[in-house]
Amino acid sequence: LLGQILDHWFESEPLKATLATDAVIGAMASPHTPGSGYVLLHHVMGELEGRRGAWGYVAGGMGALSQAIAQAATARGAHIFAEKAVCHVLLGRAGEAQGVVLQDGTEVRSKLVLSNASPQITFLELIPQEQLPKDFVQRIRQLDTRSPVTKINVAVDRLPSFLAAPNARDSQPLPHHQCSIHLNCEGTQLLHQAFTEAAHGHPSSRPMIELCIPSALDPGLAPPGCHVVSLFTQYTPSVLAGGRSWDEQARNAYADTVFDCIEDYAPGFKASVIGRDILTPPDLERIFGLPGGNIFHGGMSLDQLYFARPAPSYSGYRSPIPGLYLCGSGAHPGGGVMGAAGRNAAQVAIKDFTRL
Repeated sequence: LLGQILDHWFESEPLKATLATDAVIGAMASPHTPGSGYVLLHHVMGELEGRRGAWGYVAGGMGALSQAIAQAATARGAHIFAEKAVCHVLLGRAGEAQGVVLQDGTEVRSKLVLSNASPQITFLELIPQEQLPKDFVQRIRQLDTRSPVTKINVAVDRLPSFLAAPNARDSQPLPHHQCSIHLNCEGTQLLHQAFTEAAHGHPSSRPMIELCIPSALDPGLAPPGCHVVSLFTQYTPSVLAGGRSWDEQARNAYADTVFDCIEDYAPGFKASVIGRDILTPPDLERIFGLPGGNIFHGGMSLDQLYFARPAPSYSGYRSPIPGLYLCGSGAHPGGGVMGAAGRNAAQVAIKDFTRL
């Protein structure tokens, strides 16, 4: 249990609760849920520019990272087809992967196919079910993909000024503006209560909020004097109590709750908002192909990690389809902007490719 780990090392409840947020990020779980300690470990593993456990902003926004990977690939001769939806994986007579078929009917043939789509999309939508072992299909269908995350992107015409650390007269970013700011985290019980509400189908009345202002470090993301604010919030259920869907009214009501909370910490925040984009779990699934809206392609619970990710006997990136590899967040070691699954899968694929 995460609570036991934090109680062992720390005394301050606000500090413990703030650290606990990284143990429940993206997880429909409470700090009191068994296994939550691993998710905290997952978020501090690795290093950035030699600093262990550090995180950073991507200059130019997150899309710049994708562009950097794309440029590295094209420099080595790769061809990239953007916005070309894949209809299904092309299979040979022996059931091996031979390429993909696009929705417009175009066939792209290849000796190997690597999918960084979720296990659900890869194996339940792109492959005929009769080509896969029944127990494997059942495992993929049963993956826990519940997500508590609603992402809100905000444009503001001035920097938020927090009661705990008011802005300087020149309104220039201060050190705390350049960090991850955690709100509604004064105690782990607050996080547990927020989780409990969502578990019963109700968006949290006092949601956990992780607030970042990337334009405080990267001014090019917004016009002079303005900023972009990224709000990673939870807990919000995929389906609301009574089977209600996330209509425009429900979406805006939850966002208003989030903004009211921020207003308590930074008076004037709501008046500074000039635009907002609200992405509930169903939106994240529809737009980005995240099953259930889950940013990790599936829960990071102990029963879905290591040798069991995405399924027992298939944690080594190979799949039941020869020549088809899983290289996204649904593969070991899971999600996060670290590229470990992709790197590992590529090495396995290269090893196999040399035998073809």
